[in-house]
This record gives sequence, structure tokens and C-alpha cells, in this order.
Amino acid sequence: MSVDEILLRSRYSPLKNILSYDIFNTGLNGWMTLMPNFTEYPDFDVPKTLVCKDQWPPVMLSSATYRYPGTHGAMSGTYSLKLSTRPVAAPYTEIPAEGCLGHAIKRMSFYRPGCRYLQIECWFSYTAEQDVMDEDNRSQPGLHENSIRDFGMGFDIQVNGKRSHVGLRYLNAVDGKLVQKWQYELSKEGISDKEWAFGLEGDWCKKGVDPWWFGRRYPNGDHDGFKDLADGHQKLIYNETDCKLNWQYMRLKIDTESREYIEFQCQDRIWDMRGIKSDLTDAYNRIDNLINPLFWVGTDTNRRVFLYIDSVVVSQE
Repeated sequence: MSVDEILLRSRYSPLKNILSYDIFNTGLNGWMTLMPNFTEYPDFDVPKTLVCKDQWPPVMLSSATYRYPGTHGAMSGTYSLKLSTRPVAAPYTEIPAEGCLGHAIKRMSFYRPGCRYLQIECWFSYTAEQDVMDEDNRSQPGLHENSIRDFGMGFDIQVNGKRSHVGLRYLNAVDGKLVQKWQYELSKEGISDKEWAFGLEGDWCKKGVDPWWFGRRYPNGDHDGFKDLADGHQKLIYNETDCKLNWQYMRLKIDTESREYIEFQCQDRIWDMRGIKSDLTDAYNRIDNLINPLFWVGTDTNRRVFLYIDSVVVSQE
């Protein structure tokens, strides 16, 4: 048995059929940034929308090199997958600022008939840029944990004529106040596509699709596209300075037949999510049998923030 096989079985809990095992020390493995659709006549413009996606920064392989400690490296070698934002943010209740989010996506497809369950798991870390000192009225002006608004992972799936988005996000901070709770993707009942798209009539996006960008947000951290996970408060590891990374484990299992959440895990805590349905929307053209695993990170202030993925496993049974 190879070292990679030993690490796979000791660090992860994959389902029967492993679709991908991506160790980013070896390369990008097909993960890339999420781009707009350049399809409009006559100059390959993008469809009309309120959300400008061409400002999302590209993903990259990173050695996690910082000013003080030098090169931190990854959990599995030198390089991890790094998602970043630009140093721009809007208040939580407003339309996301251009560049306040970073995304990574891998485009895959169903291949084995009869497989019902789908799972994604990873080792991750997150931090804010250690660029400037905050005002001295903060208890720890050099620790920027509350600059990170949220991060998460999930799937964009289309099968049997329906598309669905499933995923979990860690809502870390709302307008500078630490919240530190998990929320799952599920749109609020009774809202229209127009309300979902911040009032834009005829936007290409439909209710339940792409909740990282769309869906109204409320001062208490509520969101039209996310609901609180029961007993979902969790203080993750954020070490004593922004240049110290602690690698942490995260896993999501779903049922692609019943379109339900099954189980979520972060560190050593496990949540039973059976019975929670996912949103369903009409199928999009040309993407039947789609499996798109994805990650994202968002900033809460005018400071860049980062999500690092050491490695990720997508599996099915």
C-alpha cells in the first residue's frame, strides 16, 4: 500500500467509490475559479445581473508564506489550494461587493448507475491577511479573525431533470461581530425569483441557485438562502496570530436520490441532517448528470481573507 493510500484511509472516511482524491501539493487537479458566462452578442459579454463575478480572484497553489514565520506549507507537503478575496466588503445586509468572495470549483459528472450517496471531505484552514494593525480600541488589534465573514463547501448537482445546490457554510462574523455557527443551504419559503435576485426583474438566477451571491441578508445573520444548523455553534481553531494555520477536517454526505442532506462533520462533531430536503430548480441546458464540488470564502471587511484546502476527497456509493 502506498503512502497516499495510507493517508487516504487514515485521514478520510470515503464512500465505496472514490471519484477524486486531490492532494494539492501535486497540482490543481482540475480545480479553478468560478467565472461568469461569456456568451452574449456581440463581444462575448456576460448576461445581465446585479452580481459581478469577473472580480472574483483566481484560485492558486500556495506555500502559505507570511512576513514573520516565512513559509508555513501545507498539511501534505508544501502547497495547498488557496481561495482569496479582494480587500473589499459591503455591509452584511447589502448586495455583495465586487470581489468580496472567492470560489473554487471542480466540474465532474455521475458515472456509475445506482449510486445514491455523494460525499465531499477535506482538510482546511482559514485566516485573514496580516497587513495592518487595527485601532487600539480592540482587545486584540493585531488578530483579524472577525475580518472573515464566512466560508463553506458543497455541491451543485443536476440529475433527473432537476438542479440542486447543497452545502454548509461557517458564518464566522457579521459586520465585525463574531457569530461562529454553521448554516446549511436551503432557501426561505415564499420568496420570489425577483426577491432572490435583489429586486432585479428577469435575472438569470432562480430561487435556491447560488446562495453565496444571491438571497437577502438580515442584521442578525439570517439569510434567504441559508438556515441555521441545529446546535450549530462551534468555535473552530483560530490560533494566536493570523500567520498560524491549524488544519481542520470537514465532511458532507448527501442523498442524490431523495435530494436530502444526510450528515455533516467538522473536527470531531457530527450532525445528523436526515430529513432536510434540498432546493430543487428546473434543469439548465447541457449540464445533465452534473456534479460540481465547490468551496468559497467571503470577507467581512476591507481586508483580504483566505481559505486553504490541503486535500479533498469526493466519493459515491
